[in-house]
Amino acid sequence: MQFFDDSLHPENMEKVVITVAPYGPEWMPEDFPEDIPLTMDEQIHKAVECYEAGATVLHLHVRELDGKGSKRLSKFNELIAGVRAAVPDMIIQVGGSISFAPESDGEAAKWLSDDTRHMLAELTPKPDQVTVAINTTQMNIMELLYPEYLEGTSLANPLYQAAYSEMTVPAGPAWVAEHLKRLMANGIQPHFQLTGMHAMETLERLVRRGVYKGPLNLTWIGIGGGFDGPNPFNFFNFIHRAPDGCTLTSESLLKNVMPFNTMSMAMGMHPRVGNEDTIIDHKGERFGSVAQIKQTVRIAHELGREIATGKEAREIYRIGVQYDSIEETLLANGMAPNRKAGQKGVPQRG
Repeated sequence: MQFFDDSLHPENMEKVVITVAPYGPEWMPEDFPEDIPLTMDEQIHKAVECYEAGATVLHLHVRELDGKGSKRLSKFNELIAGVRAAVPDMIIQVGGSISFAPESDGEAAKWLSDDTRHMLAELTPKPDQVTVAINTTQMNIMELLYPEYLEGTSLANPLYQAAYSEMTVPAGPAWVAEHLKRLMANGIQPHFQLTGMHAMETLERLVRRGVYKGPLNLTWIGIGGGFDGPNPFNFFNFIHRAPDGCTLTSESLLKNVMPFNTMSMAMGMHPRVGNEDTIIDHKGERFGSVAQIKQTVRIAHELGREIATGKEAREIYRIGVQYDSIEETLLANGMAPNRKAGQKGVPQRG
């Protein structure tokens, strides 16, 4: 991304698109019963509360009545339909893992099979987005979940800790290409959740080869454990290398969430909050998804930035937009064109 002398002036920035992840699949409802919804009505109402507080993108997972993350796509259809009816302008972004929570003590924490995850392209009603990972990566979420923050929660259980420590994100080349093909065919926008520069570079190659022809909405994930760690220079390097025409959201965990979101908004980018990322504030006290949104809105206003409405967020994300060619995709996302045969130097945008 390029920064001009006045790029940090809020009047030159897009409005803030707040993503909320309020369904916390790694937690059990008893870990934070005041905030983690259980019944379908509660899960729909949580989306409404988040939207009314200022969030316009809903990162969606589903929970069964026993408290565990649902792996039934019928439940996703039910929640999507309920949210769409209650808050029609909210962008519904389905988490691409479906649910990575272990079925029971001692079982593996894992993303569902390739074929099952492909079925996210067939959800009815269809979501606006499905998150897509690039490159198979370790996802040890326990690495930076310090013991003092886990005391009294289900994640204090050594069996769960062992399961989550060994979790990986399966996102090899063949699966990614097929998944993007199915999502685009059904008019669902991928939201790329990227674990570091290697993932960004692979995504750029996919765009340059025509595997993906659409807007680049990206989330940088700084949670360690195989992903980038929550070091600001990791984030700054990612920003430096990201295309000019993309949207970029920051994601971290626990006490790192607010600092990264503040940096992100100060530089013209976007934040993510919710109990999937943290259930505590900077003092280590319980901090719910709606309260996190309200805090983010206050910080955005202090920085001089306005909050996008649902309709404005759809325009910023270019929901429903696809491109006809590689060249159009590169131009729309602020990327240099591909090199033509015999061309010297860096190809310039037309």
